[in-house]
Order: sequence, then C-alpha cells, then structure tokens
Amino acid sequence: MATPWKILVTARTLDAVGQEAVAALRAAGCELKMRPGPHSAEALLPMLAGHDACYASTDKFTASVLESPEAAGIKCISRWGVGYDSIDVAAATRQGIVVCYTPGLLDEAVADFAFALLLAMARRLHVGHDNLRQGIWKGEWGHDVHGKTLGILGCGRIGQAVARRAAGFNLRVIAYDPTPSDAARKLGVTFVSLDELLAQSDFVSLHSALTPQTRGIIGAAQLAKMKPTAYLINTGRGPLIDEPALAAALQSGQIAGAALDTFVTEPMPADHPFRGCPNVLLTPHLAGFSRGSGEKVSQVSTQALLDLMRGQRPEFVVNPEVLATPALRVRLGA
Repeated sequence: MATPWKILVTARTLDAVGQEAVAALRAAGCELKMRPGPHSAEALLPMLAGHDACYASTDKFTASVLESPEAAGIKCISRWGVGYDSIDVAAATRQGIVVCYTPGLLDEAVADFAFALLLAMARRLHVGHDNLRQGIWKGEWGHDVHGKTLGILGCGRIGQAVARRAAGFNLRVIAYDPTPSDAARKLGVTFVSLDELLAQSDFVSLHSALTPQTRGIIGAAQLAKMKPTAYLINTGRGPLIDEPALAAALQSGQIAGAALDTFVTEPMPADHPFRGCPNVLLTPHLAGFSRGSGEKVSQVSTQALLDLMRGQRPEFVVNPEVLATPALRVRLGA
C-alpha cells in the first residue's frame, strides 16, 4: 500500500475544472495544500518544505529552488499543461525529481483561442466593445481575413491546428520552423524563411516552444520587416517577444496591432507598457481555459501523481532518463 503524499497545489485551474481530480487525490489519502500560482522562485521556495510533490502552475522551479533543502522531499512536479520552460529540467533530473506534463491535450483549445484573437483584432471587436460600453456608437474599420496570408512561427501540433482553421477562411498559410514537417505540408502549409514570413504575412501567429534560440525571436529588427497593416498574435510564450520593442512598434504604428495572451512576467505588472499601447488586445493567459480540455488535463496530470506515488511509471514524463538513475527519489515497481 502506497504511503499518501503531501502535495503542494499551485495550478490555478483546479477549482473550476479539476474538482474530480482533487477528489481522486484526496480519496487516495493525499494531503493537499492549495496555493494557486504561478509563483516566483522566491515565493515558491518556502512553500515546498514538507511536501512530496507539486501539482504545478508555471512556477519558477529554478536550479537553486530544486537544489534547496526546502525541496529535498519533492519527488515529482506534475505540470497542469504542456509548457515546462519554467522548470529547470536538467536540475530536476540531477536531483531525482520526475517532471510530468500533458502534451497534446490543449492543442485544439489553444488553436481555437489563437484564431479567435486573430479575428477579433482584424475586425476590431475589442474596440467596438469598449466604445459601446462607454455609450459611443461608432464604426470601426478593420481588415479582411479571407484571402490574406497567415504566417505561423512554429508549426508543430498547435501551429498545424491553426492551419486547419485557416483553411476555412481561405487564408494562404506560410510557416517558419527549423524542422518543417510533411504533416503540415499536407495541410497546404508552405515553409519559408523567417524574413519571408514576416514580410509576406498579414497575420503572424506565434506557436514556437521557448528555447534559448527562440527567446526574443520577435524583436525590433523582426518587427521592422512586418507590414504596417500586419497583426501579431501570441498564444505561445511571452519571452518569444522582445516586449519593449513591441511596445515601441505599437506606439509608433509600425504594425497595425497585437493580440497577446502570454507575457514575460505573469501576472502582468500594473505598470507594464502594453497597458498604454494603442490597438492591443490583452488576455491573461486564457488560451487553455476551455472546460472540456481543462478537465482532461486535470485528469491526466492527477493520474501522473497517483501513478508515481504507487510506484508506477507515469504516461507523460519530460525527463524519462531520471527513472533509471540512482538519484530517483521514488521507488518504481512497488
């Protein structure tokens, strides 16, 4: 019989779409401490002491956090979602900590949201909404979507899901990806260089993973290559964009607008320059907030914790090599 774990829960979604998941953990005898995040490394560190695992938001699990005495009991970090760039996976592996995630489960929800942002920006729905709430009845000229060019930066699972939606709007779809895929080509996607994508696109949608190579991939030089009528959409990761450069481009009218769901610092600071920019649509990392998909993610990330607690290998492990190392903090096969 597995000894129940004490689990720090920082995933902020469980109250809405994870009630069954929470019930399953409690039914297994787990003790849960609810501390909705995401948390900075400094805030997270004192919360970890005495816990066996973390059911995590995008909290900053830096090397110093993972190597700390406070994290000495942590055996697993189960991420609610697919992104794990906030976790130093190499440090987790050295410490024998299993990192789990839920790949593929939010692809369609994020693609829906990205396309919703594209449509809203092109037709200026956000401006019309704000005007009408203020009692202003005023037409707002936007841009056509049909027949235009959509540039997808990062054409993996989510990028391809966006491409499928674009077909229904008669959009020409081009993409930049270091590893072009035949699956994307079968959807009618044409792969081009980054410079070509920026110069040709009426809409640029970011879906790249965050890596050292992609951090700041959209900066002042890249924004200067975009059309003055083009829109930038980001449902990927905030640090893909050089935020001061984008703020300057929006203020000067260098591009037509931007719809942003992710940011370098989350929650967004009250004095963030985007708040004062013209023609920008801001949402608080909502792309994955679809109830059906969220419930599935909650179930899978919960099952990872239960599996590992019971000595079984979870289905989706970011660092599977840790399972064969002497540093592993759990005993498998029990």
